[in-house]
Amino acid sequence: MDKDTEILRNLAYSLAEVAALPAQDEKKAMWRALNGLNMARPMVCIDQLPWHELNTDGELTLRCEDAFLRAVELDIRRILYKWRHFPADMVVENRIDIPKTVKGLRYGLSVAERTIGKQDGNDVVSHRYIDQCATEESLDALRPDTVVADEALDKAHVEACEHIFGDIIPVRLSGVCIHSGVWDRITQARSVEKILYDIIDRPEFTRKVAEKFLGLTMDAVDQCEALGLLDAEDPLVHCTGAYTDDLPPAGYEPGRATAKDCWSFTAAQMFSTVGPATHEELDIDIMMPLYERFGLLYFGCCEPLHKKIDIVRKVKNVRKISISPWADIDESAMRIAGDYVFSGKAHPAFVASGKLDAGQAKEQAAHMIEACKRNDTPCEIILKDVSTVSGDPRALSDWEKLVMGLACA
Repeated sequence: MDKDTEILRNLAYSLAEVAALPAQDEKKAMWRALNGLNMARPMVCIDQLPWHELNTDGELTLRCEDAFLRAVELDIRRILYKWRHFPADMVVENRIDIPKTVKGLRYGLSVAERTIGKQDGNDVVSHRYIDQCATEESLDALRPDTVVADEALDKAHVEACEHIFGDIIPVRLSGVCIHSGVWDRITQARSVEKILYDIIDRPEFTRKVAEKFLGLTMDAVDQCEALGLLDAEDPLVHCTGAYTDDLPPAGYEPGRATAKDCWSFTAAQMFSTVGPATHEELDIDIMMPLYERFGLLYFGCCEPLHKKIDIVRKVKNVRKISISPWADIDESAMRIAGDYVFSGKAHPAFVASGKLDAGQAKEQAAHMIEACKRNDTPCEIILKDVSTVSGDPRALSDWEKLVMGLACA
């Protein structure tokens, strides 16, 4: 047994032991109930973490030498780290997911940018995007990508992992979850400021931009379907539990998922300062064919949507709506009125200093739970977009204990 194999097998034994706990099936059942709008209790999830700050005791230190096996090791170590320190309502599956090798899934846009502020291991940076669609000519020049799957490399990866893990834990090739947030990509091709001016000064051109990027995204989904790249068994959608009795539907063919078998997620964060009518016209009405192509849709991210629930209702397959830290909690719960999952976003500033701001964290979480209870609305509380804990991960553990205590009360 070589060194890499020994390291990974030891980790796999730990992973399999955790995956066998009764809590995993219990949590899956509660996520299914929540996503079926029949909540057992509020669910809690932590994701998008500053991993470069969390390795304070060596738990995340990679020891494998092979580049591919180091990536597998990294995933396992992160799962075990979260389980030990702030599990909340995470589910540890009895399997090791190996991502399919996919190239060219850029939705028609090769981002051109300048970045500053990068720290070692930190993927949170400041971006200045280079304008790629200032004119109709530059817009017309954008073309669909060719999505390429490397089945031979995937086969080699699976065989290597099955050789290492086969008698301990199953191995699965995981696929792609489509990001349907077309407007978030458009901001990478032009800029928020310029687009906001375009909405006022060049409304017809703005529609052409939206329609162009819609076509590019639909083409990417077509290719992913044809290549069998979509994943109908992804446990997460936009940092929240994706377990549901509604997907995949009857007739699903494992390994050949279509969009109707899967979740997708979308956001139009630059529309935070755009009114409901314009948001409806330029996002909802144009992007509807993409949104309703999927089985279920998670709608929104950081944009405050409390004044826009009525326009979201036009999209028939929405199941969860993001209620960001800048949204009105009471109005959101009242307008959702039990018809969707209230996906409440905890403010990451509460953990940014490395010491939990327990007062504000408790006030926000309790407010969400109370407002949703009052409006008979299922809810989840998600801590994400955590760019720093100032090097002290105890803030995350403290947040988890506080919010789980409120959710389980």
